[in-house]
Amino acid sequence: MQFVLEPLPYSENALEPHLSAETLRLHHGKHHAGYVKKLEKLLRDEPQAKQSLEQIVKTSTGHVFDNAAQIWNHDFLWRSMSPDGGGEPRGELASAIARSFGSTDAFRKAFHEAAESHFGSGWAWLVLDGKELRITTTSDADLPLRHDQTALVTLDLWEHAYYVDYRNEKERYVSAFLEHLIHWDFAAANLAGLKRR
Repeated sequence: MQFVLEPLPYSENALEPHLSAETLRLHHGKHHAGYVKKLEKLLRDEPQAKQSLEQIVKTSTGHVFDNAAQIWNHDFLWRSMSPDGGGEPRGELASAIARSFGSTDAFRKAFHEAAESHFGSGWAWLVLDGKELRITTTSDADLPLRHDQTALVTLDLWEHAYYVDYRNEKERYVSAFLEHLIHWDFAAANLAGLKRR
């Protein structure tokens, strides 16, 4: 298969003032695009190239895994944010968060602490693990798909995701995501088992 850079689900400036058009232009147009180009080069003329991206993520190692997983992670990241994000979850998602964390505010606090304290490059996730919602972080390109967990939303913790707008103040970036960008409807659709795209 040919690996393609999926377009952003909104314009480059749609997440302003919380994430700038410059950040999305660099993050999506350079970093994300770079993973696509590298994977295409790594798998050119290889039988593995005929597999789906998820199959490659589940079965590969080394550079192939790193690039395939980062494509998957970024495709998921863009949908984890919305220009109309933030606010409160609704319906079954709200109930599940209350069961697992006590309240949405308690979830936000726990997610913020996990994301801010994660050392180095990686990702913060809200996942369904069995029948429970959990907050987890992964390093580098690692992702819930490799740990039998269902991702609901994610936040990129690599410095290139926030440095243009927040410099070294990762805590402000995490707060902006939780207060203004988190896409609860996307998380709810994933919890309900709907397609990501």
